[in-house]
Amino acid sequence: MIILEDLKQQLDDLKPEIDELYSVLNMEKCKSDLEELQQMSAMPDFWNDADNSQKVTKQIRTLENKVSKYEKLVESYDDAYVLIQLAEEEGEDALAEEVKEEIEKIRATIDELTLTTLLSGEYDNLNAIVSFHAGAGGTEAQDWTEMLLRMYTRWGEQKGFKVNVMDVLEGGDAGIKSAVVMFEGDNAYGYLKSEAGIHRLVRISPFDSSGSRHTSFSAVDVTPELSEDFDIEIRPEDLQVDTYRASGAGGQHINKTSSAVRITHIPTGIVCACQTQRSQFQNKEYALKMLKSKLIEIKEREHLEKIEDIKGVHKEIAWGSQIRSYVFMPYTLVKDHRTGYETGNVNAVMDGDIDGFINAYLKALSQGTLKKED
Repeated sequence: MIILEDLKQQLDDLKPEIDELYSVLNMEKCKSDLEELQQMSAMPDFWNDADNSQKVTKQIRTLENKVSKYEKLVESYDDAYVLIQLAEEEGEDALAEEVKEEIEKIRATIDELTLTTLLSGEYDNLNAIVSFHAGAGGTEAQDWTEMLLRMYTRWGEQKGFKVNVMDVLEGGDAGIKSAVVMFEGDNAYGYLKSEAGIHRLVRISPFDSSGSRHTSFSAVDVTPELSEDFDIEIRPEDLQVDTYRASGAGGQHINKTSSAVRITHIPTGIVCACQTQRSQFQNKEYALKMLKSKLIEIKEREHLEKIEDIKGVHKEIAWGSQIRSYVFMPYTLVKDHRTGYETGNVNAVMDGDIDGFINAYLKALSQGTLKKED
């Protein structure tokens, strides 16, 4: 019974946090706004304005998700409390393990909801476009880039995001030279913005018969997918449009026609490509949308007056500019150089367990304690 009393105390200690979240998440306003939007969507002429209806339905989904998560948290808390009371009445210490698991889930949900309060940036709630680029080093860097693509894909799937690979440029012997992936879902950009930068790998190379240790680099770039509200004018003469045959999965049509499109913004050198749609027109449309999102994001982040003020300056994908190091040998460690957060479980990280790094970044960002990149 002592174990049950301890668990009951742990549960009591969580109650103030749950109550505080109700206020911090502004749950009263969320419910009110949700009801108002649902009434609006029920109007007979709601779908007459396609653009507005899409915005409203997206707002409804976001609010429904937020309210649902909080209500499920309260429900889980109540269920755990009832379980403890039942165990106390019947003297069932065997239920203690089940209660302990429920408390851990409640803590995890509290942490997740608390984290969403840090996502207050202008673009945080938007979808994210994530680009991967291999650094110098040939096969080594290309293999590392493919490993990162797998890591983020797994993370996205585990978090419930829709993950869509828009473009992949295969490597020579192994790996990939570059890739572009769209993560669709609430706060995708808010979470993934922490991952932009140079990622460094240290390991014994599987491609080196001498078994020597190698260091490889790959760049990750993250951009919010901006809506048509942020539309900008890009001069046609500033664009170089190339078409090519798509590679990889996609069926006979995709692989037999030059439907893939790569657009280069000549003044900045920014390149956006898409090969996942059936037609060249659709791929061009997606690539242009990604380019516009990238240019607007850079313009506003750097407080520039015009798109023309953007300069194509990028960090070298090499030593001295990494945000995170992944060490496989002679020991196992993944360390973020901006926050100091680290873990020795490399395998879990490569399987998509990167929430600890994202959480540490967002907390440091909100507190103004981010370190300068090493």
